[in-house]
Amino acid sequence: MASKNLFENTEVAFSLKTDSELERAYFLFKMIGSEPLVKIGTAATKFALSAKLPVEGLIRSTVFDHFCGGVNEEDCLPVVDKMYSKGVYAVLDYSVEGKNLEMSFDIATDKVLRLTEFAESKEAMPFSVFKPTGFGRLEVYRKVTENEELTTVERIEWEKITERFDKVCKMCSDTGVALLIDAEESWMQDAADDLVLDMMRKYNKEKAVVFSTLQCYRWDRLEYLKKVHKISEEEGFILGFKIVRGAYLEKENKRAEEKGYKSPICATKSITDDNFNTIQEYILSNLDRIHLFIGTHNEHSTYLAMDYMEKNSIACNDKRVWFGQLYGMSDHISFNLAMEGYNVSKYLPFGPVKDVMPYLIRRAEENTSVAGQTSRELSLLKREKERRKL
Repeated sequence: MASKNLFENTEVAFSLKTDSELERAYFLFKMIGSEPLVKIGTAATKFALSAKLPVEGLIRSTVFDHFCGGVNEEDCLPVVDKMYSKGVYAVLDYSVEGKNLEMSFDIATDKVLRLTEFAESKEAMPFSVFKPTGFGRLEVYRKVTENEELTTVERIEWEKITERFDKVCKMCSDTGVALLIDAEESWMQDAADDLVLDMMRKYNKEKAVVFSTLQCYRWDRLEYLKKVHKISEEEGFILGFKIVRGAYLEKENKRAEEKGYKSPICATKSITDDNFNTIQEYILSNLDRIHLFIGTHNEHSTYLAMDYMEKNSIACNDKRVWFGQLYGMSDHISFNLAMEGYNVSKYLPFGPVKDVMPYLIRRAEENTSVAGQTSRELSLLKREKERRKL
């Protein structure tokens, strides 16, 4: 059995943090823990940036440096190297929200290609990543998902989206860098899923190069997983899946209510948790055909995966199983897992300060809304501060 107090080791968890970085983290999570403060802070930040007030330096030295690796990929290297010295890998994530222009989709594609090239020569960076809407308009994905007829212009757009996917997947296949493709809103997801499945057919012959994402707050994902598992067995290719709980809860429920269809989201948080754990176990029991990236900040789910691996003699460093957390969060999970020899990577967002703000605001709001997440971070930081004093 995996030791149930593994994640209590704060010395390992915060070994990379200086005393002042520890203080900053404690201060930030204290702020994030207060919903009114988060609301005021995000409104003030948006205003200051739109009014071009000189606040970038302040943002950079506080929330940006805690949750991001830098303003460009070169800037991230010291962070990448430091994490790697503790056995934690990095997934460089260009976290600039997309603009709805063909030119910006081409720029995003080039960025992912450059990052893949950048990662090829660095053992510390085994993955590349992108969001489907970084490569094309959400509206086009929606129409394809809902089987609506595309206009001539939209058909050209869809062809270009397919080309962009293929270009990046081919480069990942050629360089040996694996590719994590994020999931987004349910009303565009079928189109993205079908496209990614085609890429897996093409590039996942011997191992998982291309990974799709399953958002386990959707009650239909286990059924979908079983369906594509059957397809992969019949056609002889490997599946790759990153599993997460999901990030568009309010948006999903609101749209379902407005349009009068059944919400695709599980009715409660505990049903989502059960769904996540069931999907996790299903994949772990089928590693010959499905490779797994477990994207979670949930300690219980992580312990369940460790227990399953131990009981079924799956080596902790088996390259078919990865654990992942976001940079700046859940260091007690990431660094303690790495210390035990598991494959662990941190999503490391980067980009110009003002362009990364939507990402940072989402992180703050998410930490405020996830019950217990912030108080857990705070109690561990406090304990480490006290340990260091002694």
